[in-house]
Amino acid sequence: MTRDLEQYLRPGLVTAFCPGCGDGILLGLILRAIDELKINIDDMLFVSGIGCAGWIPSPNFNADTLHTLHGRTIPFATGAKMFNPKLQVMIISGDGDLADIGGNHLIHGARRNIDLTVILVNNFLYGMTGGQVACTTPMGAFTMTTTEGNPYRPFDLPKLVDAAGATYVARYSVTQPLALISSIKKAVQIKGFSFIEVLSPCPIQFGRRNQLGTPIDMIKFLMDKCIMKEEAEGLSPEELEGKIITGEFSDGRN
Repeated sequence: MTRDLEQYLRPGLVTAFCPGCGDGILLGLILRAIDELKINIDDMLFVSGIGCAGWIPSPNFNADTLHTLHGRTIPFATGAKMFNPKLQVMIISGDGDLADIGGNHLIHGARRNIDLTVILVNNFLYGMTGGQVACTTPMGAFTMTTTEGNPYRPFDLPKLVDAAGATYVARYSVTQPLALISSIKKAVQIKGFSFIEVLSPCPIQFGRRNQLGTPIDMIKFLMDKCIMKEEAEGLSPEELEGKIITGEFSDGRN
C-alpha cells in the first residue's frame, strides 16, 4: 500500500489474504478511486458478507463497516441507505455471498434500482469455505464439489444484473487496474444501482484444483482471458472462444 493511502487503513492490521489473492489488489484500487474523487470516507458505509472478499473493507478500512450475514449483504445495505439517504453505501463481497446465497437480493436490488454501489469479487468458486462450486464456476472447472468438472453453465452476472434493471453495469479484472479504478469512480457517482463484477485470482483453491500454476501464472491467465468490449466487437465467435469480455455494459445513461 502506497504511503498516500495509509490514512484509509486501520493501523496495525495483518492481511488476511492468501499469497497471490487478487483481493489485496482490489483493496488498493478501491481506496485509490475514493482518494481521487476526494470523498470523505467518514461519509461512506462499507458493507460486506461472508467470504474472502468480505475481508476487504472489514477490518481494513478506517471507516464505518458492516460485516453481515452470509447472503444478506444487500438487505443490510438497503436498510442503512433508507435510514440515512445521505450515506454513500458501497457493498464489497464475493460471488458466493452476493450471487449464490444472496442471488435473489442481488436481482431485486437491481430491479428496485436502489442507490447502492456493489462490487462483486468473482474468484470462480467458494474460496474461503473449502473451494465448492459456485454459480460463477466455468463449465468443466474442477472444485471440491465438482471433482469431474462443473457440468453447469455459469451466470453471466453483468447480463443478469443489467436485465434486472441496474443503472450502471461493468466487469473488469484486477489485471486491468486503471480501467477498474475509472469504473469504480463512475459507479460511486451514479445515482441508482451500480454493479461491477471484478475478476480476482484464487491460487489456493481455483488455481490449485485446475492446475493453473503459480500466482504469477494465474495473473497471466486472467490477462490472456480478458478482452475489452471494444476490442471484442471486431472479432469472430471463433476468436472469442474462451475469452471473458470486460468493460461497461450499461453506462448509466439508459
